[in-house]
Amino acid sequence: MKKKSLLSDTRKELKIYFAIIALTALALGFSNDIISNYFKDAYNASAYQRGLIEFPREIPGVLCIFLIAGLGFLRDIKIAILAQILSIFGIAVLGILTPSFSVMLIFIFINSLGMHLFMPLQDSIGISLTDPKNTGRLMGQFKGITTAFQMLAAILVLIGFKTGYFSFTKPIKSVFLISAGLLIIVLMFLIVLNKYHHINQNDRQNNKKKLNFVFRREYKYYYILVIMFGVQKQIMIVYGPWVLIDLLNKKADTIALLNIIGAFIGVFFIPAVGRWLDKFGIKKLLYADAFSFIGVYFLYGLLSMGYSGGTLSKVGLPVFLAYILFIIDRMSTQLGLVRTVYLRTIAVDKSDITPTLSLGLSMDHVVSIASAFVGGIIWGSWGPQYIFFFASFLSLINLYVAVKVKLK
Repeated sequence: MKKKSLLSDTRKELKIYFAIIALTALALGFSNDIISNYFKDAYNASAYQRGLIEFPREIPGVLCIFLIAGLGFLRDIKIAILAQILSIFGIAVLGILTPSFSVMLIFIFINSLGMHLFMPLQDSIGISLTDPKNTGRLMGQFKGITTAFQMLAAILVLIGFKTGYFSFTKPIKSVFLISAGLLIIVLMFLIVLNKYHHINQNDRQNNKKKLNFVFRREYKYYYILVIMFGVQKQIMIVYGPWVLIDLLNKKADTIALLNIIGAFIGVFFIPAVGRWLDKFGIKKLLYADAFSFIGVYFLYGLLSMGYSGGTLSKVGLPVFLAYILFIIDRMSTQLGLVRTVYLRTIAVDKSDITPTLSLGLSMDHVVSIASAFVGGIIWGSWGPQYIFFFASFLSLINLYVAVKVKLK
C-alpha cells in the first residue's frame, strides 16, 4: 500500500511539475521573449544601451549562487516560491508604469532576480523526478512541453501586437500584466507541490552541504561549457534579435512569428534530443552542440556584414536567411539539455547537482555581463559582424571539450 501511495504521489508531482514548467514558459513568452522590443519601442535604446541593460538583467545570475547558498536552510521548492514572488513584482510594475530609464532598470533587476533564482531550481526539481535510466527522455519531455507553451505564447503575442491590443508605447503594458498573472498561478502550483515533501528529501539531509559552494575538479568540463554558454547566450538573446530589430527594423510581431516557427520545430526537436542522448550518448551530442554554434555565428557574421555594409538587400532572400538562422539559433539553445544531463552523469554526489547548477549559472552570467557590454562597444565601434565572428571562434572551445570528455 505504501508503495502504491508513493507512486501515486509521484504521478501527482509530475503533473504539477508539468503545469509549472508549461505556465512558466507561457509567462516568459509574454515578457522575457519580447523584452528587446520593449527596450526599443518604449525607450528607443541604442545598441550600446542594449548592452548596458544586460548588466541589471544578468547580475542576478551571478548573485544566484550566493542566494541559493544563503537560503540553503530552505528546501528547493520554497526558494522557488520566493523566486516567483520577485518575478511577479518586477514585471507587474513594468506593466502598470512606464518609469524613467534608470528606474525601469531597477524593476528589470527584480524580475530578473526571480527568474534567475528559479532557473537552476527548475532543473534540479525536474531531475529529482526522473529515473536515472530515462533521464534524457524525461528531461526532453520537460523541455518539449516548455517549447510547446513558448509557441502558444508567441502565437498570442503575434495576434496581440497585430490587432493593436498589445503595445509597448501605451501607458499600460497589458502583455506584461498577463505574464504576471500566469506567474501567480505558477506560484500557487508551487505551494501545492511543496506539500509533497518527498520530492526533495535529500534537501533536508544535505542542508549543511548546500550552505557550502561545490567546486570539484571532476566538473571542470561542465564549468567550461557553462562559461562558453554565457558568451553564446548573450549573442543569441541580445544581438541575434538585434540584427532583426535594429538592422532590419523588424517589430515584435515578426519576432513573435519567428518564435512560433522555432517553438513548433522545437516541440519535436527537443524530445528528439532527449532520445538521442539516451541512444547516442552525451559525447556525440556535445559535438553537435559545438558545430551548431560555430556554423550559426559564422553565418550570422556574414549576413550582418552584408546588411550594415549595403552589399545585401534588406528585403527578400537575405532577410529570409536571417530568419532561418534565428530559428536554428533557437534550436542550438535547446541543446543546453545536454549539459544538464552531463552533470547528472558525472555528479560525485547527488547533493552536488543543485549547488553546481547554481555555480554554473553564476559563471555563465559573469561572462554574459562582460559579453553584453563588450558586444555593445564592438557593434557601435567596428560593426555587428565582429561580435558573431568572435563568438564563432570561441565556440571552438566547445569542440575541444567534446574531444576531451571521457564518460564511463
